[in-house]
Amino acid sequence: MIENRAGAVDRAYDNAWTIFLVFLRLGLTSFGGPIAHLGYFREEFVVRRRWLSEQGYSDLIALCQFLPGPASSQVGMAVGLARGGLRGALAAWCGFTLPSALAMVLFALAASAWGMQWPSGAVHGLLLVAVAVVAQAVWGMARTLCPDAPRIAIALASAVVVLLRPDAWGQIGVIAAGGIVGAIFFRRTPSPSQDALPMRIPRRLGALSLLAFFALLLALPLATRLWPVPELTIFSAFYRAGSLVFGGGHVVLPLLQAAVVPTGWISDDAFLAGYGAAQAVPGPLFTFAAYLGAAMSAGPGGWWGGLLCLTGIFLPSFLLVIGVLPFWSALRRNARMQAALAGVNAAVVGLLLAALYRPVWTSAVHALSDAALVVLGVAALTRWKLPPWLVVLGLALTSLILGLLR
Repeated sequence: MIENRAGAVDRAYDNAWTIFLVFLRLGLTSFGGPIAHLGYFREEFVVRRRWLSEQGYSDLIALCQFLPGPASSQVGMAVGLARGGLRGALAAWCGFTLPSALAMVLFALAASAWGMQWPSGAVHGLLLVAVAVVAQAVWGMARTLCPDAPRIAIALASAVVVLLRPDAWGQIGVIAAGGIVGAIFFRRTPSPSQDALPMRIPRRLGALSLLAFFALLLALPLATRLWPVPELTIFSAFYRAGSLVFGGGHVVLPLLQAAVVPTGWISDDAFLAGYGAAQAVPGPLFTFAAYLGAAMSAGPGGWWGGLLCLTGIFLPSFLLVIGVLPFWSALRRNARMQAALAGVNAAVVGLLLAALYRPVWTSAVHALSDAALVVLGVAALTRWKLPPWLVVLGLALTSLILGLLR
């Protein structure tokens, strides 16, 4: 009996280590922001490893769009949770987040000592990679999730609405509308592929996680009034930012700026310099918090300050994913929910299609040569099947060389 238990524990640790290594590679190569991250994830978990079905993956995207916090990181946590329980979720987060977090802390320390600038041509190349990755993901998901005229219509209508109203409420609104249309008009037949995301978290633990999320959100501001120590005040500010922001990393920037610049924790110039650096590193944009914690004058600063702020901004996402997924896994097997999810999945395709145009395409493609590099990147990923890290490196260097020639 002891041997069996020991073997089970070993397998659990092996599984967590495998998950960590998979996400570490993604954390080192996933440039381009949250929409591009979802493209990298799809290639890794749906196409290559088949950990998820196309529909199951789209379901996760739809759910995480409803939750506050960084959607791509939450999708990664959910995949880790499904593959390895709590250890798997932690391993997925560590692998995907630590590379960019370490880079941001190092940049903060180097910028305060000597000053640093990223080559603009290389950063532009990374943005072009994001266009190619998102285009690949949109095309692959559309082929599976929009196989008929009604779902194509939902996707196109969703894209138009999100382009007209590109805030978080527009995104949430089109997903909700897609679900309503699907529940009313689509055939309600459960799909066996929906069992592709087994949850190892009991509902009691999920309920406790949700309770902890709301308890901390309410209690931390009160605690800072009773014990106004810098570390607690900083942690409360970053926890609140991670709890209340919808729409991804770029939306959290005004909240963070309002929290750290007027208080004098960091100058506006240093804030903007860190934001520029965050565009040039892979992984989630929320690791900008690590830069702020390392660079700010209040609190411990340095490595400990970076860890404090990083924990504060990501803890809400952990609690929400662990809290919601046990209930979501049961709901998604319901026949009525399946019909709604068919509409939601089509709306997700439209959401990604809108993001492909703005901000991904509009922020990166400014000339015919940029469009040519995007086409080259798409061909490298889809036709020649080159690894994403090689495409990232190739386009970044090519863009840098073209920029120097200009």
